[in-house]
Amino acid sequence: MRRNEILAVICGLFLFIHAGQVRAEDSCLTSYYQKSLHFSGKGMRYWYEGKNGFMTLTKIPYAQAGCNQCHAKSCDQCHGIEDKAGKMRFSVSESRKEATCLKCHEEEKLVMEFNQKAGNKDVHTAAKMSCLNCHKDRDIHGDGVAKEMLRDTEVMTPSCEGCHVGGKTKAPKFDPEIKPHKRHKKCTELHCNACHVRSTVTCYNCHFSEFMKTKNRDGNFIPTSDLFMLVNYQGKVTAATAVVLVHNKKAFVSYTPYFTHNVMKKGRACDECHANEGMQLVKTGKKIPVVTFENGKVKFWSGVIPIADNILQWQFFDKHKGDWVPLDTEKPDIERFTNSATPLIEKQLKMLKVHFGSRSSAPESNGK
Repeated sequence: MRRNEILAVICGLFLFIHAGQVRAEDSCLTSYYQKSLHFSGKGMRYWYEGKNGFMTLTKIPYAQAGCNQCHAKSCDQCHGIEDKAGKMRFSVSESRKEATCLKCHEEEKLVMEFNQKAGNKDVHTAAKMSCLNCHKDRDIHGDGVAKEMLRDTEVMTPSCEGCHVGGKTKAPKFDPEIKPHKRHKKCTELHCNACHVRSTVTCYNCHFSEFMKTKNRDGNFIPTSDLFMLVNYQGKVTAATAVVLVHNKKAFVSYTPYFTHNVMKKGRACDECHANEGMQLVKTGKKIPVVTFENGKVKFWSGVIPIADNILQWQFFDKHKGDWVPLDTEKPDIERFTNSATPLIEKQLKMLKVHFGSRSSAPESNGK
């Protein structure tokens, strides 16, 4: 082994041992990893403190809000493993385990739980793929260039096209000639996940006031996989979710592009989006009741929800003695689009109001 390589190994071990003891900002031992979103937590901070961010309501700085607990400040959070003698050692294989990722990525764990309960299975999970089959080194350790948010350019490696369009993999190939793909101009108008993601998880009505009191997330939000939303992102209609929080009886809603690891081989049928029940309401001048409170229970709208100006009706909740209590408002105090998302435009809504085909007319895709 050459002298430089030996020095690199020694420095790497030194960084690993002392990662939890030395602050990045005043250490001469630096790594390009320290500019990654995994390390910095800037993605969440941008969302929280940015223009019209949730801090506008809470007045609590990000560092005091408890939102940055999961960000990996040292190598051992993914690579550290305890041996039988109770001693810690460095492990590459430990970092590649799905369970290691799920320790922090709780929403994906929730997706799996919802799927198991419903008897569904993500196609990639069914193919026995794991996180690192798609997410490469740059996704995890960064590239040495600081990023502000998850949707910044070159933050994420995976793309449907990477495997299914001209990719050198055994994945099924995208067929531009089947009817649904041709009708959407060979998918230049919408992203694959708008049709092929089954559902999106939302931790609805996160009661931030209660969380700050108890420092416990459990019981302070309402998990659901019922709300599947559509926004514009980089010129295409794409799957989205809504981050919904309540603080001191004021509501905050943030719409963001969101890929849930809940992919199905066969895409949605035409009438699941076009002229669906929600669009029939919009067509008659009514709003889509995204969330309602009926007979003492929270009820979510079932069906694809397009995100556009002034077409949604919300129900938000306060927390009182452990029970959810409806707030007297159907509109959020702050409503914003994040991560480069934009609302659907009138032309797109007009197309969604028109009936195309039926559930039985959606053919099985040989590809995505």
